Amino acid sequence: MNILIKSATIIDSKSEFHNSTQDLLIENGVITKIAPNIKNPKNYQEITLDNLHISQGWFDSGVSFGEPGWEERETIANGLKTAAFSGFTSVALNANSSPVIDSNSNITFIKSKAFNHAVDLLPIGALTVSSQGVDLAELYDMNSAGAVAFYDYKRPIENPNLMKIALQYAANFDGLVFSYPQENRIAGKGVVHEHIASTRLGLKGIPALAEEMQIARDLFLLEYTGGKLHIPTISTKNSVALIREAKNKKLDVTCSVAIHNLYFTDETLNDFNTSFKVLPPLRTQSDADALIEGVKDGTIDMVTSDHNPLNIELKKIEFDYADNGTIGLESAFGALQKLFTTKKTIDILTKGKSRFGIESSIIEEGKTANLTLFNPDKKYTFSTADIVSKSKNAIFENETLKGQVYGIVSNNQVVLKS
Repeated sequence: MNILIKSATIIDSKSEFHNSTQDLLIENGVITKIAPNIKNPKNYQEITLDNLHISQGWFDSGVSFGEPGWEERETIANGLKTAAFSGFTSVALNANSSPVIDSNSNITFIKSKAFNHAVDLLPIGALTVSSQGVDLAELYDMNSAGAVAFYDYKRPIENPNLMKIALQYAANFDGLVFSYPQENRIAGKGVVHEHIASTRLGLKGIPALAEEMQIARDLFLLEYTGGKLHIPTISTKNSVALIREAKNKKLDVTCSVAIHNLYFTDETLNDFNTSFKVLPPLRTQSDADALIEGVKDGTIDMVTSDHNPLNIELKKIEFDYADNGTIGLESAFGALQKLFTTKKTIDILTKGKSRFGIESSIIEEGKTANLTLFNPDKKYTFSTADIVSKSKNAIFENETLKGQVYGIVSNNQVVLKS
């Protein structure tokens, strides 16, 4: 792959070219020259786009596709295409397929389906067999096959001794253990946040306490066992405080938040639109404010799209019975740009790589080209026309967002929206 990118503003705080507008010559997937005006005597493909900005390639720490088993929701091939068009050069894939990704052979299958794609797919193996929360899965075997972490997607580990053993065992090979933060016996049959809105709507609530109790338990276990813990998709003010305290104690813990939990609150549930039924549920404005502050001060390490395609029949039913989940890759950049500056948005989208063993690729001469191309200023109303996913369950539909993604340059390939 040989290309010449013209007049691109570089957003990379680790690069000497940060905040400058340059041409980039990329030959055989490597950045060979960066300068204000590069001539093109070899007639390479030129990329010239309106208000073009580039950054290091973006990373999402938790997406779901469907394949194997639920290809009607999303295939790996189309999921990676969606990620590329959304600006992501690497994604960590949750294990919630059918069958659940809980063995060496499952990990090998996932990696083979993503072979030679522009987007790097990092499989997350299930923590327990079939994600049933009873017996540990073959963590070391999956790690050997390429699993980057272990997680029963949206399923809490109810047995504290099992979590203790998981942390101790995974520490032997520096494995990263996820623990979904919900105490099911407190959450009960709740479907939204337990607050004024749940009472007004007559819907059963999930108290913030359900999340915070589980986080407190897991942090005590981590302090006892050592190891590496990641708490995905936190959603409450007190959760941020608990994790901030744990980091002050130097515990090896990271956490993420879903973009929609930063952007929306439970006040959006007035018309029972099941697109807004997610887990953890949308919380209050004070929770959202605390989460945003946690992102800004570094307490929250990653922001994830929590992309989860679902069949229409799982969402277009009564609110109580609809499945939790929304797609989010396509709207991630535009939503973050409504909440943060462009510099902070890029920082958010490139953070977390080291936790998953991904090397960052600074934008400088001699480095492998791993780039996202975008226009940070374009405003638009997000609609089904912007959705590349096979499923259309989008919480951000009809929202006015800011920022257009053009595509990526990664793995010696160029993927641009037509």
